[in-house]
Amino acid sequence: MPADGPAMNLTHHFLIAMPGMQDESFAGSVVYLCEHSERGALGLVINKPSDIDLRRLFDKVDLPLGRPDLQRAPVFQGGPVQTERGFVLHEAVLASTQAPEEPVYASTMTIPGGLEMTTSKDVLEALSTGAGPRKVLVSLGYSAWGEGQLESELAENSWLTVEADPVVIFDTPVEQRYARALSLLGLQAWMLSPAAGHA
Repeated sequence: MPADGPAMNLTHHFLIAMPGMQDESFAGSVVYLCEHSERGALGLVINKPSDIDLRRLFDKVDLPLGRPDLQRAPVFQGGPVQTERGFVLHEAVLASTQAPEEPVYASTMTIPGGLEMTTSKDVLEALSTGAGPRKVLVSLGYSAWGEGQLESELAENSWLTVEADPVVIFDTPVEQRYARALSLLGLQAWMLSPAAGHA
């Protein structure tokens, strides 16, 4: 353990880009952090829809989409890494009562806080039959930070952080997610200065 206290852990938190964010991938974005440790961080941008919806994505992978509620849901640009790969953020799906600890899908990360992120195609196959998780956010690509990288961006005032609220991810219109995430901190966009402040 370093002398400066325990390592920061922002798993199940939102990163909210400050107005001065220069990186085009992240300007104006809200990122949900699926994992954060001393090795780095992994997350998905939840407020940047791509130009395709789930119905078109399912067409591309040769599956029907058996969920009328998701036909027009956008596929999100989750971040600049592996932009050809799908990532499904969803509410926890409980396995059978015989093995409740077993993940339902082949490749699922369980996130402390109640959500899961699945990268295997079986979650799409479940949705194609009309089953699968009730609330889902599908993205292409993800966001990643190497060891210490996110911490240094936080020190530069690039991001605000707040504990995540699944309502912002699944039940808030896309164009309102940035404002709703800020409101979790009691802030509004006009209160943020584009210049990083160092008093």
